[in-house]
Parts: sequence; C-alpha cells; structure tokens
Amino acid sequence: MEVIVLFSVFLVLLLVGVPIAFSLGISSLAYLLLEGISLTIVPQRMYAGIDTFVLLCIPGFVLAGNLMNVGNITEYIVRFCNALMGHIRGGLGLANVGGSMIFGGISGTAVADAASIGAVMIPGMSKSGYDKPFAAAVTAASSTIGPIIPPSVPMIIAGSLTGVSVGRMFLAGAIPGLLLGVAMMITTYLLAVRRRYPKEERVPFLQLLREARTAFWALLMTAIILYGIIGGFFTPTEASIVASLYALVVGMYIYKGLSWRKLPGILTDTVLTSSALLLLVGLANLFGWILTSQQIPQMVADAILTISDNPIVVILILNLILLFVGMFMETIAALIILFPALLGVATGVGMDPVHFAVMAVLNLMIGLTTPPVGVCLFVVSGIGNLPMLRVAYAILPFLVCNIAVLLLVAYVPAVSLWLPNLLMGQ
Repeated sequence: MEVIVLFSVFLVLLLVGVPIAFSLGISSLAYLLLEGISLTIVPQRMYAGIDTFVLLCIPGFVLAGNLMNVGNITEYIVRFCNALMGHIRGGLGLANVGGSMIFGGISGTAVADAASIGAVMIPGMSKSGYDKPFAAAVTAASSTIGPIIPPSVPMIIAGSLTGVSVGRMFLAGAIPGLLLGVAMMITTYLLAVRRRYPKEERVPFLQLLREARTAFWALLMTAIILYGIIGGFFTPTEASIVASLYALVVGMYIYKGLSWRKLPGILTDTVLTSSALLLLVGLANLFGWILTSQQIPQMVADAILTISDNPIVVILILNLILLFVGMFMETIAALIILFPALLGVATGVGMDPVHFAVMAVLNLMIGLTTPPVGVCLFVVSGIGNLPMLRVAYAILPFLVCNIAVLLLVAYVPAVSLWLPNLLMGQ
C-alpha cells in the first residue's frame, strides 16, 4: 500500500508540473510518514548520495562550460565549423551539428549545449533562409551528443553509482558520440538537398586556417581532459578543475571574452546549477533507497527475465524502458533510480557494465528530445519563439537516425568497448 502511495504521489506531482527533485522528495516523505520511519533517514540518505569524490567534478565541468560560453568560445567554434562546411548544401545545419560535437565535449550537458549553440545558430540559420523549426530541431537533436562525447555528467553519475571507472566510460562514449554526429550530419544534408536549403561561398584556404587557429584552443581542452585522465595524470575530478582553469585563461587572455566583472555572475550561475543537480542526486538517492528496501529493482529484474532470457530480447526491452522513462524523467534522477536495477539485468545476459552505461545514457539523451516533455525541445522552442509541436514534428527524422545509432551501440559491444579496451586494457 505504501509503495502505491509513493508512486501515486510522485506521478501526480510530475503531471502538475512540480520539479522532479521536489517530486522525488515529497513522495519519499509521504512514504516515510506512512511507514513510521524516522525522518532522520532523509539527511542520512541524501548525504550518502552525494558523498562521492567523483561527484565533485560536476561543479568543475559546469563552471568550465559556463566560462567557455560566456567567453564567446561557442561563437568561435561555430565560426570554424561554418568555415569548414558552409559551402556544402545545408552547411549551417552541418556547422550546428559540428559545433555541438565540439562544445558538447567541453560542457558535458545537453541543455547547456542546446541553449548556447541555439542562441547563436537558430537566429543565424533563420536569417540565412532555413526554416526556423528545422534550425531548432537540428539544435535540439545535436545537443544529445554532448553527454556522450566526453566529458559527460550522466556518465559521472553512473560511475558513482556502480564504481565503474569514469575514465573507461568517457572513452566508451567517444565512438558512439562521433557516430551520432555523423548520422545527424547525413540526415541534415539529405533534408537540406531535398528542401533546397542555401549554401555559402567556399571560404578561402587562408581564412579557414585562421578560423582553425582561433578554434584550436577550444579543441585542445577536450584533448587535455582525455589525455590527462587516460594517462593517469589526474582523476576526473581534478580534470574538471584543470578544465575550469584552462577555460578561464583562454577566455580571458586569448579570446578576451571574459573579464573579472563577469566572474561573479558566472560563479553564481555555476553554484545554482550545481546545487540543483546535487539536490536532485540526494533526493533521488533517498527515493532509490526506498525502492531497494521494498525490493522493487529485484522485482523489475525478475519481471524482465520472466518475459525472456534471450539477450537480444532483453536488450530490446531495456532500451524500450529507458527510452520511455527518458521522455518523462530528468536524466540524472532516472539513472539513480533505474540504473542499478537494470544493470543487474544487463550483466545477467552478458553485457559489460561500461557498454550498458553508454547505452543507458544514450537512451536517456534521446529522451530529452522526444515529445511530450523533452527538455531540450522546450529550450530551443523558447529560443526560436516557436510552438513546441512544430519543433517536435521537425525533429522526427533526427529521432529516427538517433535510434538507429542507439541500436548499433546496443547490439555491437565493440562500438563502445573497443577504445577503452585498446587504451586501458581489458
């Protein structure tokens, strides 16, 4: 009975628009009161959820992303991608995807990517003759690349839940992220040719070199992060601090978009974003503890394996569950609640934990761009001043290509595991 109340309160609060963190907290509180459990368990479980060293890198990567964004780094990345691909039919759309691949490798979050790239590209593409819903759809779809290409905040969360190496998961996301970007570029190009979207004049080679030189410092950050973690020079948490210091120096003294006056606002925004994420992690951990105490994860695992123990079927069921949840629930909360339970099912049919982590994050990222409540859809709709339904319709071709990549990642383990096994051993 109490479990029914837990889920009922949680779903009702979600449906009326209460933020996910408070929905988790209030429903957990209702359960504890009905069960007569001491409320001292609330701070204990919340603290246990965030008392993980690797989670310290979340504020670091959020700060690095904010510094790069405010320092106009996004604009330089987009300019380089446009110089490289603008002469191709639909080149601005291709530059949008390319910019997301680069910026996503810095910020590690889809919403930051959609907001920053969208603010530059949606108005620019619209002025150049592209349909505004198409521009918004490209921006939203490509924002899902950010948490796949390292660094990745969701993969940091998954690592903290399971003890799996965050460095391995970062490497495991590199090839799927590149495949996702290539698939979206192909889709963008085909749609651009079919709809006769414009192309620009080919940029002279010397100008392309200048743009590449300007964007070099942004590209170098991802290389420093990955090389430092893989080479054992620093942990993911230390990498986030290095990334922040690097972004500060580059933004202030090379790109000159940052100033000391802007730092208080950047730090305030970072504190607010990081606090919201860690509050969500803490309350989701409390909710997850209740589910574990009621053996809900084991019941879910048993139910899935009752349907079939065929790995192909089980992996398909896992994908359907994660995609469905990703449509309605915030990524980090979904990971904390579902990941431990579904990981047991996945490893039970022979999946590597790192392989499953990449598949799970990719599912939940696609959910951010899937109606009815895909967060990135609302972000780009707001930037483009468009009805959400128009953007949802325009994004359908990109959802198809993203799901195709998802199935490839799900059923071909080498796509995820080849690179970490090559560089870090089995």
